Amino acid sequence: MRIGAKTDYALRAALELAANDGERPVKAEAIATAQQIPPRFLEKILNDLRRAGIVESRRGVEGGHLLASPADEIAVADVIRAIDGPLANVSGKRPHELSYDGAAEKLPELLVAARAALRDVLDRTTLADVVSGQLPDHVTALAGDPAAWSKRG
Repeated sequence: MRIGAKTDYALRAALELAANDGERPVKAEAIATAQQIPPRFLEKILNDLRRAGIVESRRGVEGGHLLASPADEIAVADVIRAIDGPLANVSGKRPHELSYDGAAEKLPELLVAARAALRDVLDRTTLADVVSGQLPDHVTALAGDPAAWSKRG
């Protein structure tokens, strides 16, 4: 899985909003400063998140940005999909749409399994989980394996 800068910034911005608990709108400048995100880039990202229904914008002196739903109802995967689209794709196709012959015949099945593993972590972990530091047990177990932290290739 590759997470580009735009998605990284979107996740960090959403987490800043989640940490706010939806009590009052947060100015984009405050998010940009807190997470060291280029302000102009952040505005575009917040617009993408707004179009996806993850963020709401309020105008005026007391305006800013809020999560559109409670943080415990927004999965990390929702933010990723809002910016990048499906969690897994191969040349623009989803793994279950692939079909290969011969030695590569089982490759779609492997890629579907990889997508399922991503979903198991990213769809079942909410913004609230990350902000609270209380990741789901299965995520903590996976991250607790020293091999998960080792560099390969």
